[in-house]
Amino acid sequence: MSVVEGHRVAVLALPGVLPLDLGIAVQTFGSGPHYQVTVCTDPTAGPVCSGGFTVATSAGLEALRDADTVVVPGYQVPDTPVPAASLAALRSAHARGARMVSICTGAFALAAAGLLDGRPATTHWQDAAALQRLYPTIEVRPNQLYVDDGDVLTSAGVTAGVDLCLHVIRRDYGAAAANARARSLVAPPQRPGGQAQFIERFRPAPLGEDLAPIRAWMLDNLTHRQGVDELARRAHMSRRTFIRRFQQETGTSPMAWLTAARIDRARELLETTTTPVEEVARLSGLGSPAAFRATFHRYVDTSPAGYRATFRAGPAANRC
Repeated sequence: MSVVEGHRVAVLALPGVLPLDLGIAVQTFGSGPHYQVTVCTDPTAGPVCSGGFTVATSAGLEALRDADTVVVPGYQVPDTPVPAASLAALRSAHARGARMVSICTGAFALAAAGLLDGRPATTHWQDAAALQRLYPTIEVRPNQLYVDDGDVLTSAGVTAGVDLCLHVIRRDYGAAAANARARSLVAPPQRPGGQAQFIERFRPAPLGEDLAPIRAWMLDNLTHRQGVDELARRAHMSRRTFIRRFQQETGTSPMAWLTAARIDRARELLETTTTPVEEVARLSGLGSPAAFRATFHRYVDTSPAGYRATFRAGPAANRC
């Protein structure tokens, strides 16, 4: 995309728009010299209310006709039908060459408009399964902070939206402009889109409870060397039956579930204690420090030390 000064950005506030998501787009693009930002609404959708406030703007969907970039912030109930006029405006803007950007659950609006069909995309990890279920042709990437697919870009929640907007500035005007904007926002200048979202936990929630006592034992004995044969004996099942039943109840294998549980334990220790990384490796049951670092990086896409530096001062970011 050829970018010039005065690049026009239309931010479409849908009903139930999330205040922080809306603010991210307006603040990131609207406080510098490069972009002209217009917040717009769909007059056919009624008042845009969320979190105790109402979005009042004179701009309607006609703003999308002139926009070089269209941003759709997240909204509260993502499976709510998007007004037909909004969908038509999104399709038209994309067809004439506008770049489409979503923050958090705004991806559901792009999906409803058919703009994510056959494409990779992401959204907040809590809503990724719903996005995949509702729009099975999308290649949903729930562990990524943002996905840049050229003319369509999607992000996860809250701070990932800042990351994506800074990425857009970097793509349009270079690293210096993006870094200057990041300093103004007191934000990290760059986080790669492929970095994993810091989801609440990696192990899947159980779909059944027959093997709940075994899973509880596994959690209580993470430092213990656990094997499928031993677990099957504790469950009084054959190895084959145990694996099949475990898969039915959790959607994954016993060893994959155990590794995810150990990763969750390691994250908790890194977030809440000053325990040395070597001891975290032992307490989580993930083996030697070298093996622990490799496994942790594979799951979380950052090092244990990097994760602790990010989250030691406070909890992981909340949902958008």
